[in-house]
Amino acid sequence: MNMIWRNSTSCLRLGKVPQRYQSDYHPAVPLGSRILTDPAKVFEHNMWDHMQWSNEEEAAARKKVKENSAVRVLLEEQVKFEREASKYWDTFYKIHKNKFFKDRNWLLREFPEILPFDKKTEEKARESSWDHVKTSATNCFSRMHCPTVPEEKSHYVKSFGSSEGQSKTESDFSNLDSEKHKKGPMKTELFPGSNASFRILEVGCGAGNSVFPILNTLQNSPESFLYCCDFASGAVELVKSHSSYRAAQCFAFVHDVCDDGLPYPFPDGILDVILLVFVLSSIHPDRMQDVVNRLSNLLKPGGMLLFRDYGRYDKTQLRFKKGHCLSENFYVRGDGTRAYFFTKGEVHSMFCKASLDEKQNLVDRRLQVNRKKQVKMHRVWVQGKFQKPLHQTQNSSNMVSTLLSQD
Repeated sequence: MNMIWRNSTSCLRLGKVPQRYQSDYHPAVPLGSRILTDPAKVFEHNMWDHMQWSNEEEAAARKKVKENSAVRVLLEEQVKFEREASKYWDTFYKIHKNKFFKDRNWLLREFPEILPFDKKTEEKARESSWDHVKTSATNCFSRMHCPTVPEEKSHYVKSFGSSEGQSKTESDFSNLDSEKHKKGPMKTELFPGSNASFRILEVGCGAGNSVFPILNTLQNSPESFLYCCDFASGAVELVKSHSSYRAAQCFAFVHDVCDDGLPYPFPDGILDVILLVFVLSSIHPDRMQDVVNRLSNLLKPGGMLLFRDYGRYDKTQLRFKKGHCLSENFYVRGDGTRAYFFTKGEVHSMFCKASLDEKQNLVDRRLQVNRKKQVKMHRVWVQGKFQKPLHQTQNSSNMVSTLLSQD
């Protein structure tokens, strides 16, 4: 197992692409390396990787989904869940605060693109994150990433507002001199993170379970800056009040990614990385494509969007009871939060329509085990990496020239 982490860091150093991160790099053993070869030993560990389903298991899953989606939620109720989505997540965080989800220390293992391509940062990442998780990789993954209740949620908000205890950076941004606005567009030195050379945005940051592992990794990389947003204002407050929150390197804000009219606190086309992990699944399927299109515009050429979310027939989907189905493969939980379950093909189509190049798109099938109760549960996620073309404008011009020459 130690070799996997050594290979990961060495591959980062050997990258030759012009971007600051190795966008074409795939981990030597993606998505874990604990393979079940002897069924008699299934209860020896909490999680098994790269599980292949039998025809019987897949047929049983299809049957279960057909049964639990036979009765749909009434249309007026569906409208309420859509209209009051932020309220349900605010209630969630009032109840659970930052105690519900575990920190995602697995992020850098699967998404090394989060790192600026810099040896100093690589060494820090290896020491503070990869070496930390390698001692118990699979058990740690099952605790942090595979809770028996649904993972994350989609966080997107109705307004970009200030709050008590906001940092000086936030205050300066929200109280820009009105005369400067009258003179024209906001000057680049006025937006948070304007001096950074490597910028990351996490959409749907929740209570910071990705934010703080990333900040911990980047603390010796002052040229990096992390934006994080959520549409639940209570979640954003939890991030900003955390002892590890550093306004000099992070800007947390409330934002609704479904509202195209809401501005971001930074210009388009400046982000190196967007993290979209267990977020898109809680957005209504009819609005997903617009969300992905808008996020694509935020990336700089060569920028990377990193995606992970529920896959079709995950045990979370199979556990829904009749009467919780909103539409095909889209459900509402008892607390009013929602979840969609993707296929690899749907993910490919959605991001490619947003003019992003697919670098990775795979289905992560695992077997989660409750050893005490002797219960086996299939987990299914879809993970992808999608890159904004480096020479999109140039390629388009070349295509036009080619067509004209053919005429």
